[in-house]
Amino acid sequence: MNDLAPNPAAPVEWGDIEEPRVPQRLYALKDRDTFMVADSHGDIAGAADGLFHDDTRILSRWELTLGDRSPTLLSGAISQDNVYFTSRGLNRAIPAPAGPIGPPGVVHLERKRFLWDERLYERIRLTSYNREPITLPLAFRYAADFRDMFEVRGAQRRARGRLATPKVTDHAVRFQYEGLDGVARQSVVAFSEPPPQIDGGQAAFLVSLATDECRELYIEVGAAPAAELPSRARFRAAAARARFAMRERRRQGARLSTNGRLFNAWIDKSRSDLALLTTPLKTGPYPYAGIPWFSTAFGRDGILTAWQILWCDPTLAKGVLTYLAEWQAQETSAFADSEPGKIMHETRRGEMAALGEVPFGRYYGGVDTTPLFVALAGAYAERTGDYAQIDLWWPALERAAGWITMMADRHPLGLIAYARAMDGGLTNQGWKDSGDSIFHADGRFPEGPVALVEVQGYAYAAYRTMAALTARRGDADAAEQWSRRAAALRGVVEARFWMEDEGFYGIALDGQNELCRVEGSNPGHLLFTGLPHADRAERVARRLFSSGFFSGWGLRTLATDQPRFNPMSYHNGSVWPHDTAVAALGLSYYGERDGVVKLTAALFEVATQLDMRLPELFCGFPRAAGEAPVAYPVACLPQAWAAGAVFMLLQACLGLSIVGETAEVEIRNPALPVGIDRLSVIGLEVGDGAIDLVFERQGSRVAVHSNSRGPRLRVRYG
Repeated sequence: MNDLAPNPAAPVEWGDIEEPRVPQRLYALKDRDTFMVADSHGDIAGAADGLFHDDTRILSRWELTLGDRSPTLLSGAISQDNVYFTSRGLNRAIPAPAGPIGPPGVVHLERKRFLWDERLYERIRLTSYNREPITLPLAFRYAADFRDMFEVRGAQRRARGRLATPKVTDHAVRFQYEGLDGVARQSVVAFSEPPPQIDGGQAAFLVSLATDECRELYIEVGAAPAAELPSRARFRAAAARARFAMRERRRQGARLSTNGRLFNAWIDKSRSDLALLTTPLKTGPYPYAGIPWFSTAFGRDGILTAWQILWCDPTLAKGVLTYLAEWQAQETSAFADSEPGKIMHETRRGEMAALGEVPFGRYYGGVDTTPLFVALAGAYAERTGDYAQIDLWWPALERAAGWITMMADRHPLGLIAYARAMDGGLTNQGWKDSGDSIFHADGRFPEGPVALVEVQGYAYAAYRTMAALTARRGDADAAEQWSRRAAALRGVVEARFWMEDEGFYGIALDGQNELCRVEGSNPGHLLFTGLPHADRAERVARRLFSSGFFSGWGLRTLATDQPRFNPMSYHNGSVWPHDTAVAALGLSYYGERDGVVKLTAALFEVATQLDMRLPELFCGFPRAAGEAPVAYPVACLPQAWAAGAVFMLLQACLGLSIVGETAEVEIRNPALPVGIDRLSVIGLEVGDGAIDLVFERQGSRVAVHSNSRGPRLRVRYG
């Protein structure tokens, strides 16, 4: 998501990222601005895992041993609602304090943990099945390095703050670090009973168990000490609150279910992932982008995630737009890539951001976030009819639209282009923001400013939004001006980006207005905005479903016959679920249904191979019989817009749109996913009422049954 290019003048250098040890077997928990990543044992044993708070790793080692050895792993899993992580293991041979070695496989170990109120709660449960009493050594090794997230991601700082000697008491150890930003950070590991041996790196117990006896130990870890020692009562009370809060988040919006057990599991896990990543802020709910690298508010990610579920739950869009309006740029800053009216790209709370070692404390280096902000506001208004909320956002919308027109007026063709303001920021500022993602057909990188094809689509949607909203506000002249801008931009895109021989759009124009004649997935986003004319949209669709783009698992970000194609790259040949879903919804706007069903089936089959959840991305190798999709080593899992993909895909399949003001649900040529014969949408709020919809396969067609609860609400079939 971030291209963090080396900069000799910057206070940090960039090295190799620390890769997870076994990326597909790491498990994440999150609560607000605290998250944890650990392995199947439940251990934090190096690399990129840890317990993080406010972009700082406050626990960098957390390993359990029985008899100086790791237990034999039986299983490790996250609960379906994403609240609990549970690991089960058994003892290996136990070196007794005196006498013979105890037998292996007679003691069951269960580690159960969750996060609540930004604290880790963990329960260790040991059960003996040995015929004789047994005593076994149980030990925890721990450390806290207080490394900034950007250090974990590869930043090599020239100086760090002071790490104090751990403070040890009978029940706890406290780690402390004073950052160069003057902030004192700490973390406290506390046990429910005093370890016989405890120091700054280890706590050791001797646990005696009779036959069939079960013993429990409770542990808490947080950025501050708790008022009480860990206990069974505290664990149970916090667990109940954590599950209740998650249940409330998962209940937002309409309920979706099908006759397919696995498809339901995909929907449910996706909803749980969105609930996990959605953080309650004072401005409303906001989906953090992904764990581990991007557990923070991103503008583009938040907007697209909210758009994915807008049809079935508009509350997330309201929270996202309110937050981004509050943090809209007010001044020009080369360091932050900000200009008045621009919408935030990323925010960070760690030491390096506070010191300005990286510009991401509040960073505005995204060229697409501002037009997407305006366009989402328009989509929210149409979906809900909540024009009172639009009035509250109106000053921010006008400022954002002003920034878009300022950028267009700077460009000789009236396009929206980017060039980073100074070294240290993002080289590429669209959603494909790695340093090598935009290039010419001969492989060379373009000189800026660069005008991405999909960004022109977002600006087109923003112009049309402003035309509709100003017309509604009674300003016919402004509405006409915005409409003219939209038409003019459409004309430029069709004239300058279209490649007739290829039947496709190029990815960008460079600073000399030379087209980057490269075929990437970017035009799928152009379809999403409705900019292409129908005949060209049809040709784009044919190319997207060719073997060059369609891997069998989804759409590649770059076609296989293009320069710089690499199925293992971040943006040049990998498959991103959200990218495929956006293209699918765009295709549906042009009447494509069979292709949308095909894309939905592909991503569903990916989910079935990966614990019913989609990662941020995976490699773009062609699908092979009997083989799973190839994981990308450092992909975020869960990732918000990957979790939201299923909801956008279903909207595309169903051909569903909603006009909140007139309380109308429109359904055009609905289709159902492969293998699904019945899909229910229960409690879909429209205007002042709600409606239940049931889509049912009947031979070659899909019938729709509705039950509305509210005045004026009606269903139209296109």
